[in-house]
Amino acid sequence: MSLADDLRVALAAGQRRSPILLTGDVVEEEADGVLAPAAVLVAVVDRPEPTVILTERPKTMRKHPGQISFPGGRIDPEDDGPVAAALREAQEEIGLSPGSVDVIGTADLYRTITGFEVTPVIGVVPPGLSLTPSPGEVADMFEAPLRHLLDPARQETRTVEFQGRQRCYYEIDWQGRRIWGATAAMIVNLTRRLELVR
Repeated sequence: MSLADDLRVALAAGQRRSPILLTGDVVEEEADGVLAPAAVLVAVVDRPEPTVILTERPKTMRKHPGQISFPGGRIDPEDDGPVAAALREAQEEIGLSPGSVDVIGTADLYRTITGFEVTPVIGVVPPGLSLTPSPGEVADMFEAPLRHLLDPARQETRTVEFQGRQRCYYEIDWQGRRIWGATAAMIVNLTRRLELVR
């Protein structure tokens, strides 16, 4: 089976069986008490050794400054759902044309501590695309091997005190880059989905 087929099977299996998933943390809800819907694109590059496109946010951003994340953001009213939002955000942030993405499906929702309910959209893209990060939204962009990210041995649990509480989170290191928080949690959930079909 191809990489896209493996991912499709894993997402479909999730509709029949469910592993124990990370759903998110206690959140700082929006003023109206509703979580803001958001979407990210987990863009898997179809190389002999598949990789995933990740971005580093500028340190000047108000939310999640300097963090490594998937391209994505809030779902706007004019977006036709999370897939459209993820594709739009990826085009805005890194210049990824929506037509270059073979959308596989959506993965499990994740609530962030900053009040977003995020839908990860899984897509496969060809290698060699010419991508251009938007300076206002992306400080850097890189690819990390999918096998490395999905290896449970690389997904380390950390604990930190935040707002007077001990909080646990996952962290994955790739060549000195610290992938943690919601991004790492969504990767952990995808790992647990894929384990259902292995």
